[in-house]
Amino acid sequence: YLESRIESFFWVLGDTSAPVKSRLGDVPAMTTPALQDGLMVVIYESKDSTLSYKDWDKFEKFINHKSLGPIERLHEDRGLPKTNFKESYRRYSKALLGIGAGQGKDRAFGLETEFILLKNPYAGDISTGIPVLLLYQNKPRINAQIEVFQRDLSGKVTVHYQQTDKNGRAVINVLPAHDYLLDAVILRKPNSKTEQTSGAVWESLWAATTFSVPK
Repeated sequence: YLESRIESFFWVLGDTSAPVKSRLGDVPAMTTPALQDGLMVVIYESKDSTLSYKDWDKFEKFINHKSLGPIERLHEDRGLPKTNFKESYRRYSKALLGIGAGQGKDRAFGLETEFILLKNPYAGDISTGIPVLLLYQNKPRINAQIEVFQRDLSGKVTVHYQQTDKNGRAVINVLPAHDYLLDAVILRKPNSKTEQTSGAVWESLWAATTFSVPK
């Protein structure tokens, strides 16, 4: 828990919500009693951080890994240098926690970019997968890459990639007794305020959500 890096950090359970209050350096960053049964959604938005790139190769690996489009051409069109430039980044993360029977629904929380799970992984039939919706500025992100991290009980992690469809949706096939992290990134030109305060020429926004599938 590092308060200096936090823009907002809160949880929602049914009709109840509250800010997360922790002590500096706490690991995990949030500890709370189980409260009532239901689906708890924990929402975290970071403050801006920056990365510096001495050369183009490292940045190119990032844009290829995240399938961010023709960034090199756009970079050149803007007359930007390919050495010694900065990227600003901000994270928008959600964690879904099942308490007791875990009944409840995920929903949009008005984040700049976010995932919404359209099925509850803790309650109901997910044998055909969990449909998810990816949003950017409250609109579906079409043909966007989702990186899916899957971890089994031994701690082994496997990774695969999916694309959202024309409605900004994808179906994530899941296995019992596994943990999941979904990740999707947008890269855009920063607004003038971000550009001035950070010196960044690009801004990345990271949407993520985590959940577990019971045994």
